Amino acid sequence: MAEDNTILVGSKPAMNYVLAVITQFNSSSKKVVLKARCRVISLAVYVAEIVRNKFLPKIKISTDIRGTEGEQTNISAIEIDLA
Repeated sequence: MAEDNTILVGSKPAMNYVLAVITQFNSSSKKVVLKARCRVISLAVYVAEIVRNKFLPKIKISTDIRGTEGEQTNISAIEIDLA
């Protein structure tokens, strides 16, 4: 489950996530985290670039390993902290 200041990026249009970021900051959040995996990583980066004029992003890139031994799959992930 995501924290209150975390926005999970999925298949919605970019402006929906931009609005979510702005709403979080307007509700007195000091930090907002965008999280995305696999194909939507580029969308999360795009959203961060849109709001970048007002906020400073810190980017953390990682790889999650899913599955059982012998059937493991690497899933790329990204977290973008906007503070």
